[in-house]
Amino acid sequence: MEPDDEALREVAAAVARAQPPQRRGISYSQPLSRDAASARRAALRNHSLDDDHILPASHSLNYVHHDPSAGVPNPGGGGYQPPLPPHGHQPQHHHHPSASYSTGSRRSVGGASDGSMTLERAMSEYGGGHGTLPEYVGAGGGKGIFRVPLRAAMHPARPPPLEVRPHPLRETQAGSFLRTLAAEPERRQLWAGAESGIRVWALDEVFAGWGAGARRGDEESAPFREGMPAPPALCVAVDRANRLLWTGHKDGRIRSWRMDLDAAATAPAPPPGGAGDGGGSVGGSNHGGPSNAPVFKEALTWQAYGRTPVLSMVVTSYGEIWSGSEGGVIKAWPYDAIAKSLSLSPEERHMAALLVERAYIDLRNHCTVGNVCSLPASDVKHMLADYSRAKVWTVTSMTFAIWDARTRELLKVFGMDGQVESARLETPVMPEQPIEEEVKVKPSKKDKSQGSLNFFQKSRNALIGAADAVRRVATKGTFVEDNRRTGAVAQAMDGTIWSGCTNGSIILWDGNGNRVQEFQHHTSSVQCIKALGERVWAGYASGIVQVMDVEGNLLAGWTGHSCPVIRMAIGGSYIYTLAHHGGIRGWPLTSPGPLDDILRTELTNKELSYTRMEKINIMVGSWNVAQGKASAESLKSWLGSVSSDVGLVVVGLQEVEMGAGFLAISAAKETVGLEGSANGQWWIDNIGKALDEGTSFHRVGSRQLAALLIAAWARKSLKPYVGDVEAAAVPCGFGRAIGNKGGVGLRIRVYDRKMCFVSNHFAAHLEAVSRRNADFDHIYRTMSFNKPHGSTASATSVQLHRGVNVNGNQVDEVRPDLAEADMIVFLGDFNYRLYGITYDEARDMVSQRSFDWLREKDQLRAEMKAGKVFQGMREGLIKFPPTYKFQKHAPGLGGYDSGEKKRIPAWCDRVLYRDSRPISVADCSLECPVVASITSYVACMDVTESDHKPVRCTFSVDIARVDELIRRQEYGEIIETNEKVRSMLEESSFVPDTTVSTSEIILENQENIVFRITNKCETSKAAFEITCEGQSSKKEDATKSEILPRASFGFPLWLEVQPAVGLIKPGETAEITIHHEDFYTQEEFVDGIPQNWWCEDTRDKECVLTVNIRGSTSTETKSHAISIRHRCPATSAPPPIISNPLSSSAAPPINALASEGPPSKRSSKKRESNHHKREQREQQQQDYAQFGSSEVHDLCRMRCP
Repeated sequence: MEPDDEALREVAAAVARAQPPQRRGISYSQPLSRDAASARRAALRNHSLDDDHILPASHSLNYVHHDPSAGVPNPGGGGYQPPLPPHGHQPQHHHHPSASYSTGSRRSVGGASDGSMTLERAMSEYGGGHGTLPEYVGAGGGKGIFRVPLRAAMHPARPPPLEVRPHPLRETQAGSFLRTLAAEPERRQLWAGAESGIRVWALDEVFAGWGAGARRGDEESAPFREGMPAPPALCVAVDRANRLLWTGHKDGRIRSWRMDLDAAATAPAPPPGGAGDGGGSVGGSNHGGPSNAPVFKEALTWQAYGRTPVLSMVVTSYGEIWSGSEGGVIKAWPYDAIAKSLSLSPEERHMAALLVERAYIDLRNHCTVGNVCSLPASDVKHMLADYSRAKVWTVTSMTFAIWDARTRELLKVFGMDGQVESARLETPVMPEQPIEEEVKVKPSKKDKSQGSLNFFQKSRNALIGAADAVRRVATKGTFVEDNRRTGAVAQAMDGTIWSGCTNGSIILWDGNGNRVQEFQHHTSSVQCIKALGERVWAGYASGIVQVMDVEGNLLAGWTGHSCPVIRMAIGGSYIYTLAHHGGIRGWPLTSPGPLDDILRTELTNKELSYTRMEKINIMVGSWNVAQGKASAESLKSWLGSVSSDVGLVVVGLQEVEMGAGFLAISAAKETVGLEGSANGQWWIDNIGKALDEGTSFHRVGSRQLAALLIAAWARKSLKPYVGDVEAAAVPCGFGRAIGNKGGVGLRIRVYDRKMCFVSNHFAAHLEAVSRRNADFDHIYRTMSFNKPHGSTASATSVQLHRGVNVNGNQVDEVRPDLAEADMIVFLGDFNYRLYGITYDEARDMVSQRSFDWLREKDQLRAEMKAGKVFQGMREGLIKFPPTYKFQKHAPGLGGYDSGEKKRIPAWCDRVLYRDSRPISVADCSLECPVVASITSYVACMDVTESDHKPVRCTFSVDIARVDELIRRQEYGEIIETNEKVRSMLEESSFVPDTTVSTSEIILENQENIVFRITNKCETSKAAFEITCEGQSSKKEDATKSEILPRASFGFPLWLEVQPAVGLIKPGETAEITIHHEDFYTQEEFVDGIPQNWWCEDTRDKECVLTVNIRGSTSTETKSHAISIRHRCPATSAPPPIISNPLSSSAAPPINALASEGPPSKRSSKKRESNHHKREQREQQQQDYAQFGSSEVHDLCRMRCP
């Protein structure tokens, strides 16, 4: 039934062409577990199961030529193919709808050495004996976008990864998605920040298994420990000196977690969860660790921001913690307050938190003078500590700011183009309202007014951000810059700063914020960057991982994950990547290289040990309901009668509701992300009742586009293995905008395999064959189930994840989402008719059940034979009468349309599919992970509520998958036992031999002292990093105090070391400059306002510097120690304490950075500044010369109230 064409044209003209936002399918599924009882396969294969596609440079499939008269297809056209019996004539077993079993030996199906088979033999051997139907295969498959995706147990196009945490089902991760990653190489720990708190992996135990008690979705993950539940962790910073992990959270708090897990694990494990608890564990425990392992508590926590999250955080070169939040707010937390709080006992936690909480320095206010500030009021999403020059970079989406880490002075603000940003008027900011914990009272009118002020403050920030965009447009005349935002920032070991953009480009900056170069090796958004030695890694939204040298030259690239790579961390000999879906993989730092080849070969040889085979039955039904509703008896006849034997049910409906008004409203709703209708919900509810939803089946997803609807149900026993349900819709009605024609689809992950089901309604009328072909092609090419992060493309257009080869060139071929599925099922009212036949002839042939003759007149079969539509797809042998067109409520074959139009009966309603078989006959294996056969293909002729008859197709599907736990254990065994691998790993841990010119430096009235680091290796660059193990002071009794480190082994404020990080070429020498301050000024802040300041005496202080040397393929280090002692004449004395200084006496901050010079030279501007400071100190010393040395020390330790 079709609506009035003129009315639809008017609707199409009125509907805006805005594309709808992408939505995910509704999902209720549970996690995946492995079948520990599966037996080993005897055959060894080298392809398989990965969820990521492989794009070789060229690939073609050559079909064997057969005699068309024998019923077997030739390369130029379609024809019948015998179905594949499960696993090559294995004995039939009584499997559960989601049974698991292991394979036996591989053998050729059919017994013919040349692979040929007649239709008669196929029907006799496989059509009856094994309960499967012969299938017709369309021409044109095996090439281009219609080529089946290639799979491999060990992906041939990337290094063999260490699967720390295999891709979990999204439905098992609700409230616990991983969002950030950090590694501590010395303690061999990998930390992840999740939406539910913190978890940590001990890398020495990464090859072990859980036993019992694993969290749902983490059954195959390496064992981990979890912290106490906490709000989502958005950023992390590692503090190796204090053995702490600092985390910033969505609730505005900063928390610390002790890396000594045994000492921190003071809380008992959570109680076991029930068997039906979706958030529980397989073995009963509710948390992520073993059932008897306690979780660990946080160490120190405080409220950093009142009502905004902690978006970014960093530990500076001087051990301070800086954090960024919304609206451009930046706070610094002095280490003295942190150290004092950490020294307090657990009983004094509240006092410790209050001490740190009120000691912050508001850097935005600190650099605002006269309501003028150079910083934009944009969210501070990234922070970077420049350890080479003791600076801090704070980064918004469009701007950069550089700060002096020691003085906290704002040095420069500039945009992505490198141009300096001018100062702007700063609206006064209302002070943040602290959040009181564990106290819930009814808000007063005053509290409500403060909440309103907070709302207006956020609105102001949003308006300022919009004004910034308008200003940029006014200066540049385009919005192109808005598509080019900063998505990642990192420092390479040579001191350059790398920033990644959403358009895929990478910008290199020097330490002063000057652009060095810009390059682009990929078109997808840069999500993360990590550096070690002379290598830099970048992760993209397309899942690509690239390796470059410090000059930006591309060394290699591969598909790391099937979704965005959002974080990276380096530990040991691996770089770990965190994908958006929560999976974590480790890649050898030497990759690509000879180690990869050995690992790939060895793991392929062990393939039989980690291969698992699963079997399920899937029922697919399609019905054009002609805007009607069905009785319970009709639904039971169509679906309920056979649903007891299947594990997955997918139903597609067409013409759920029509009419110009409804279609117009639906199109408008789609543009704002809304879908569904009352009729659509009625159908979903009543089909669920027919399937006994809630008891036998659970609905896992649905999608409606105007008149089109698709929904899926999984049997309760199969539900734990079904998930990652995503939905998509492609309108094909007038102007490709109206949903009366088109397709709606669901992509479902079943036993780690991607299956796509698409319900379609193509163009009507006998003569519209080319339009129907075009509808299929449009849906196949443009249906997109997920929108890549960082992409600005429309949701209904194909999101192109262009691959790159090692030379950085893009692969020409673009693979649609449907092309990457392991199995595709197209169902619906395709509207292909019978041609070259009259109405009366068709009726006669139907009454005589001469379906063989009618099939020769089928438009769809002719188009498939010509390779014009459904290329390479399969359909079971049709043995039922044409399903269109009938008079409603007219039973039997006499109900065909006999009205004025007398539409010729036709098989409009069809079900076609494509599985993983690259050739017509193949066994299910890791190279061909999904093999299906049709066991039933019928039409329900007794259903009379529509002018179409519903059809039903049942598949028997064999699925091959990888047991990731077993494969990871095999990986570990290879690492431990293979001599070649062990030798290569030892070579990768090579640290270049270096010498340091001195082991002791005494500072006496000298401004600069230079020492040298020499790389004696003639082949490799040496990366160095200088840290401070701590400082001690001389007490009054001439003894030394204990050497205490600052956070992350930061330098004391009286010492400057430049550069503290760098690369030394083979045979060359780096000069390191040591500078000291005789007196340095310290300030005490309370609630961001300076209260006191004093001059600190640095005489008779001592610190120990450590020069850490490492290579580029391991975090192994060699260290050199340098003792730094500072001695001054006894006559020197610092000035006394001064309380309550005058505020805001300085001019607005300016861009104070000059171009960089050699490390051993200081700029003339700084020399003048130091000379002026010395004159001030000498004058102060003369004024307070009456104080003795001991009195001076007493003054230095005083604090003003």
